[in-house]
Amino acid sequence: MEQGWMTVPIGIDADRWVTRAGCRTVLVVAHTVVSCQRLLDVIDLVESDPRVQVVFTIAPDVFNPGVEDYLRGLGALLLPWAQATRERFDLALAAAYDGLAEIHGPLVLMAHGAGHGKTARPPDRGGPIAEPPEVFGLEARRLLRGGRVLPAALVLAHEFERDILRRQCPAALPVALVTGDVCFDRLVRSLTERAGYRRAMRIGDDQRLVVVSSTWGCDGIFGARRDLLPRLLDGLPRDRFQVAALLHPAVWAHGHRQVRAWTADCRAAGLILPEPAEDWRAVVAAADHVIGDHGSVTAYAAAAGVPTMRLEGRWSDRCAPGTAQELVGRQAARLRVGEALEPQLLDAPTLDAEVVTARLTSYPGMAGERLRRHLYRLLDLPQPGRHRRIAPVPAPGSAP
Repeated sequence: MEQGWMTVPIGIDADRWVTRAGCRTVLVVAHTVVSCQRLLDVIDLVESDPRVQVVFTIAPDVFNPGVEDYLRGLGALLLPWAQATRERFDLALAAAYDGLAEIHGPLVLMAHGAGHGKTARPPDRGGPIAEPPEVFGLEARRLLRGGRVLPAALVLAHEFERDILRRQCPAALPVALVTGDVCFDRLVRSLTERAGYRRAMRIGDDQRLVVVSSTWGCDGIFGARRDLLPRLLDGLPRDRFQVAALLHPAVWAHGHRQVRAWTADCRAAGLILPEPAEDWRAVVAAADHVIGDHGSVTAYAAAAGVPTMRLEGRWSDRCAPGTAQELVGRQAARLRVGEALEPQLLDAPTLDAEVVTARLTSYPGMAGERLRRHLYRLLDLPQPGRHRRIAPVPAPGSAP
């Protein structure tokens, strides 16, 4: 027997050992910490049902180091990938792409960011770039295997994503479901807990919290503008401002020790640096200002009504046309790092949150209800009574 191979509640003899029999089995396919965080919002829609058994597995991905520790901290039942590809499930959920053709069972596939907001990189280095550039996650090469559509349901946040799908992979149109954005809906719900989040972060009543959000890669803020955090900490009065940095979990692939070393001087100067397992939405809900790049957090913050700025640069080239990311990249005020920072933050115009939200989701506040209905259809179970109200995210400092 392969080490770690499960015999309960999954396996050919599992019925001999289980305490609750006859459950529908749902597999959560976790590629990265980010995709896993997105799936947790979704699995919450069915996980409390006594007719449902949820198990997790870690799929191949360049950024999956750290996922096992994250899932263990959640108390998740973790199935080895080798076994997960040899079992049949009543439903599988994924928010990334590698290895999905090996999963047996109806697959629900969704984006792990703010919709499908990024342009795709060429499949091969040096290969031709499509014109217009393809939108990442909706390409035929990701959604088809041997001419077969991989997902039984492709979850979309916005109606305009159907048009992209019609252009890039028309074969997947019959499985497309426009549900809205469950991540954004939970962020909006969490705004009501702003005061508690700020207390947990020790932000004074008279202080303004400036959050720097960086995606991974050399074109994200942390990679491209190493001077930003030191300049903010030097240039903003400590009695009136606190600074926090939200680094994409893939940034931490450099090693937690290394990232902490790179930020040691800034942390000594007061920088708040949440761990990647923390829910970033609590920090955004607590913020008075967000400075971001082309990552999803920037668009989510602007849609939530948090005053949002961008750095000077060409990050918007990575954003798909018509998306919330592209809108924020085009319209957000630019922060000029070499000039006085406080007046720029205080005087920057705020984007219209309703306009950004309209680019982000077609069904604000309704994603959970719409998605839950489809999940139960795929599980072939009658939907129980009303789902409990969406909960705010945990306060900073309560991550596993």
